[in-house]
Amino acid sequence: MGMLSLPGFLSCGKKKDFSLTNEKDAHSGDKDENLERGNWSNKGDYLLSMVGYAVGLGNVWRFPYLTYQNGGGAFLIPYTLMLALAGLPLFFMECSLGQFASLGPVSIWRILPLFQGVGITMVVISTFVTIYYNVIIAYALYYLFASFQKVLPWSDCFSWADEFCSKTRIVNDCNTTLNGEIIRANYSFVTGNNLTCINGTISYKPVQFPSEQYWNKVALQRSSGLEETGKIVWYLALCLLLSWIIVGAALFKGIKSSGKVVYFTALFPYVILLILLVRGATLEGALDGIEYYIGRQSNITKLMEAEVWKDAATQIFYSLSVAWGGLVALSSYNRFHNNCYSDAIVVCVTNCVTSVFAGFAIFSILGHMAFVSERPVSEVVDSGFELAFVAYPEALTQLPLSPLWSFLFFFMLVLLGLDSQFATIETLTTTIQDICPKVMKKLRMQVTMGLCTALFLLGLICVTQAGIYWINLIDHFCAGWGILVSAVLEIVGIVYIYGGNRFIKDIEMMIGKKSRLFWLWWKMCWFFLTPALLMAILVWSLITFSNPTYGSVLYPAWGSAVGWCMIIFCVIWIPIVAIIKIVKAEGSLVERIVSCCRPAANWGPYLESHRGERYSHIVDPKKKKEHEIPTVYAIVY
Repeated sequence: MGMLSLPGFLSCGKKKDFSLTNEKDAHSGDKDENLERGNWSNKGDYLLSMVGYAVGLGNVWRFPYLTYQNGGGAFLIPYTLMLALAGLPLFFMECSLGQFASLGPVSIWRILPLFQGVGITMVVISTFVTIYYNVIIAYALYYLFASFQKVLPWSDCFSWADEFCSKTRIVNDCNTTLNGEIIRANYSFVTGNNLTCINGTISYKPVQFPSEQYWNKVALQRSSGLEETGKIVWYLALCLLLSWIIVGAALFKGIKSSGKVVYFTALFPYVILLILLVRGATLEGALDGIEYYIGRQSNITKLMEAEVWKDAATQIFYSLSVAWGGLVALSSYNRFHNNCYSDAIVVCVTNCVTSVFAGFAIFSILGHMAFVSERPVSEVVDSGFELAFVAYPEALTQLPLSPLWSFLFFFMLVLLGLDSQFATIETLTTTIQDICPKVMKKLRMQVTMGLCTALFLLGLICVTQAGIYWINLIDHFCAGWGILVSAVLEIVGIVYIYGGNRFIKDIEMMIGKKSRLFWLWWKMCWFFLTPALLMAILVWSLITFSNPTYGSVLYPAWGSAVGWCMIIFCVIWIPIVAIIKIVKAEGSLVERIVSCCRPAANWGPYLESHRGERYSHIVDPKKKKEHEIPTVYAIVY
């Protein structure tokens, strides 16, 4: 059957089995199993790339805050359960899927042609997100360069500050006793008459830390709202350009170059986190911060609140980067018999441990900040941009050698962001390679550089004075329930239409035969628990969906309309592609739908040597004439 079992056909060029050709580009090497697409040079390249993709900014600036907000240490209970029930099963499924067929997130839907739009949606959403994600890296680069000063520029209220800037809280008024009567008096009156404030009655003037005003007035030059675009902030544009140059340089040879870069970008953040943790643990007030994070302040009764479980599921889902297409793309370069099962467990556990570990480093220093400023920890804790570019930089100014600690912190953010960006761009180039392999074989570097250039130009809107509003808008719409829709359709399509048991047989072709007991847990998750949880999160997200805001700034109606247009553009491919597939099929409507729910004729392992009896009848229709053989489309299961 050797002559009949030829690889499938891609729309922009015929795939050639490595036994028939020695053509390759920088993306592949002489020792690769798949000489056309290439493979990871070794297991370490792949694992570190996966860890770098999964471990990102959210592990540092979102997870610690969610833990503090949702009961401290008690939050780890729903977090761990959601990892086991939703995160790990979907992660394992995507890694297996990509490795089995050696295809990217769009072409992989040969498994179920009706759902190919799901793959396109994943790629489109990843494109939107990668535009603004690199802007966040640009912010970190700007702060990194700003740290090369003897005195950090946000350490005090300098010339750029206004009258609301203050490093300490300013008392406004309070209750005091005058001639036997309790009165409300201005604080200057109280001190001027040698009176004292009654405990618990003090109110403070609304002030802003220097770091907050520096972020808004200097770093962002933030305008009043989305409608006031303003000018391009030139130094942020340069930092964005530098960020894209780094990404392009790391990916100019595809996985062969990025696989080596991640040894530094994926591992060094752990060194920095350890340094920050050790330094933070030696500071006064550090224990208070850690207790708020995961210590005696833990509140087990929080587990009775549905919001806590929703936050745990959502954090697991987004932190593991499932349903973005990146896991499929990175796994597609594995050797066929790689143990994707153990890889999935290692990466998922590493991701979650990193989140917990990062929380100690963050809260120890925030605890010291609260101690120095004589405020409760709850008043200095924040998440997202406010944590990374306001609260934590402010805390670092309280330390001796603050420029050093600032440099290390922002260098860590840059590395965490770059890892994820490498994988996202690799997702896009993998999609292009699957569609046009001949183009990528000859012009990989040019395509990669062109892609980075285009995304840089698209990102310039995010470095205007209204840039932060655009970032928040894209994140609010595109990185939200659009991904949840893709995840739900992905698991439903593979488990209920393609067939969960059939998919398990595909996995066993790679990792070997396993017992029924081994698969019992995965079947429970794939068939029932994971789809139910994803649907619950999706419904909850839709019910609680609200118009975007940035702090107290409301978005104009047209801004929300733009957001809806973006998410519609992302998900509209799902019905469009399904309709096109049905129209192109033959037979009655029911027969067309049924045929589109069957795997394509060229679905299966990429290389002939891995197909075995189950996929021995795959034939490339384009090569029928070349070899003058009858076309066989059936796949034996």
